[in-house]
Amino acid sequence: MLKTGDRAPELNLEDARGKTWTLAELSGGRVIVYFYPADDTPGCTIQACDFRDAHRELREAGYTVLGISPQDARSHDAFSSKHNLSFPLLIDDELKVARAYGVDTDEGSYEGAPLEVQRSTFVIDEGGIILEARYGVKARGHMDELKRALNL
Repeated sequence: MLKTGDRAPELNLEDARGKTWTLAELSGGRVIVYFYPADDTPGCTIQACDFRDAHRELREAGYTVLGISPQDARSHDAFSSKHNLSFPLLIDDELKVARAYGVDTDEGSYEGAPLEVQRSTFVIDEGGIILEARYGVKARGHMDELKRALNL
C-alpha cells in the first residue's frame, strides 16, 4: 500500500475519447486520482457525482481529477454522459495501474460482473508525491472528508 510521502506510480491510460493521460504531463499541478470498481453501479455513481459536484471547487484549488476503473471506452462514455461528469474516466482494463497503486482486489461482483478495484483516492502534489492515500473509502461522505483534508 502506498502512503503519504511516497512517489506516485506513473500512469499511462486512455480516456473514453482516446486521449492518453500521464502524471508526467500533469507535473507542476496537483492531481486527484480516484479508483472505483465499476461504471454506473450505485456506490460508484454516488462517488462520481460527488466529484462532479465538487469539480469546480477542486479545479479552482488547482486539482485535476482523474477517475479510473477497468471498464472500456464505451462504458465510460455512457456513464460520463448519463451523469454529466466533468472530468475524464480512464481505462485500466488490464489493472496495471490498479496494481501499482495497490487497489486491485476481488471485492465480489455486481449483477454478475466481477469488481476488481477497491474504491480508493490519492492526492498527488506538483512533484508527484502522494499527499493523501485513502484505501477502501465509502462512496457516501468521502468527498466531504476529502475536502476537509484539502482545507476546501
